[in-house]
Amino acid sequence: GPPRISDKVIHRQSVRLGRTIKLLCPVEGDPPPLTMWMKDGRTIHSGWTRFRILQQGLKIKEVESEDAGTYICKATNGFGSTNVNYTLIVIDDASSGKDSQVPEGSNGEYEDHSGKQWARPRFTQPAKMRRRVIARPVGSSIRLKCVASGNPRPDITWLKDNKPLTPQEIGENKKKKWTLNLKNLKPEDSGKYTCRVFNKVGEINATYKVEVIQRTRSKPILTGTHPVNTTVDYGGTTSFQCKVRSDVKPVIQWLKRVEYGTESKYNSTIDVGGQKFVVLPTGEVWSRPDGSYLNKLMITRAKEEDAGMYICLGANTMGYSFRSAFLTVLPDPKPPSAPVPPSSASSLPWPVIIGIPAGAVFIFGTILLWLCQSKKKPCSPPAAAPAHRPQPRDRICVSQVPDKDCISSINYEEYVAQQQHLLSQGPALAPAMASKMYPKIYTDIHTHTHSHVEGKVHQHQHIQYQC
Repeated sequence: GPPRISDKVIHRQSVRLGRTIKLLCPVEGDPPPLTMWMKDGRTIHSGWTRFRILQQGLKIKEVESEDAGTYICKATNGFGSTNVNYTLIVIDDASSGKDSQVPEGSNGEYEDHSGKQWARPRFTQPAKMRRRVIARPVGSSIRLKCVASGNPRPDITWLKDNKPLTPQEIGENKKKKWTLNLKNLKPEDSGKYTCRVFNKVGEINATYKVEVIQRTRSKPILTGTHPVNTTVDYGGTTSFQCKVRSDVKPVIQWLKRVEYGTESKYNSTIDVGGQKFVVLPTGEVWSRPDGSYLNKLMITRAKEEDAGMYICLGANTMGYSFRSAFLTVLPDPKPPSAPVPPSSASSLPWPVIIGIPAGAVFIFGTILLWLCQSKKKPCSPPAAAPAHRPQPRDRICVSQVPDKDCISSINYEEYVAQQQHLLSQGPALAPAMASKMYPKIYTDIHTHTHSHVEGKVHQHQHIQYQC
């Protein structure tokens, strides 16, 4: 169903100037709803630096008087939406606990139940003003903050060494007048910068000491800990970054170590520290406010051959510095079957692989069949023998023998005697057989000879016995 409010909501909230407040959004639903926050009809997004949207609600840091107003948490899922409304009141200590979110009159005053109330200026972001002595190298930039509130709304004036700065030096954008931006610093920009904030009630000020450091010509220096060892999934994307401090804009280059024995795969390599490296394509070098330079190396669709040692090398006319890091590429969870190289001497085409065993089986079967046929020929008596006289030592083919083979070790009379002996002991030797046994066996053996029209002669024997 649609989202629903799961807890009691206090719609009227108050907070003191410069403090932090969290507005909760106690909603639940099935499926779980998505939430968005709005202030006075405007959607709050990541560009609102002091506002942070959390899973539980909205957090506002270093509250300013302008933060007062109406806030709405809108929760939506596939079945509908619901709103949680808040009215935020910002209280200034100098106004004796009275609300500061009251419409201003044309003369900068406002009216409430106790009459006219005034609020002297107050810095609303003191945490960002703690660092008052700032050193920056030549060519870098700096931002000095003096954000303040009061009633009537105060004005601000910037001074350098107690002399007012021109509007061109401050900047014409009134929304940014609470922050002084100094870009492309020069040695003459060093000095004391003071912001004076005042209204009809009072005045406050803050002073920053800025030192612009003259750079000495030297080789680049890699600052921070980057690049760092990185692990990436097969087919994933990752990056290395490198931060270089240099007197002049350096050349930042990325190198990858060439494994021993694979130098021939690359058109050209360079020698760094006794090892071979290949030069990689490098993106744009960014200049940072602190005077350093930043560059990133992107690795997309990572493969196993992308793993190895990478080097960030920063160079200028005075020399170079470098730092290394390793990339580990996790194995492919579903590696494709490796194709068989056609030039491999140890591999054979599949028709040969199948044909060799099949041919061997065919030849073996032919030999076995020929041997079997040759064994059956002695089973027939010679053509010159009498037609009805059994041969004493010839092999007798008995169809009732289990393996249907020919008996060559005994003659026919011995075979009959053995059978009579076995039959006389039948009950003892074969208890599963029938109990009634005949003591004698009567046999008859004779040979038939057939002559065909084609001239062929065919002989076969008849063996008859009766229990």
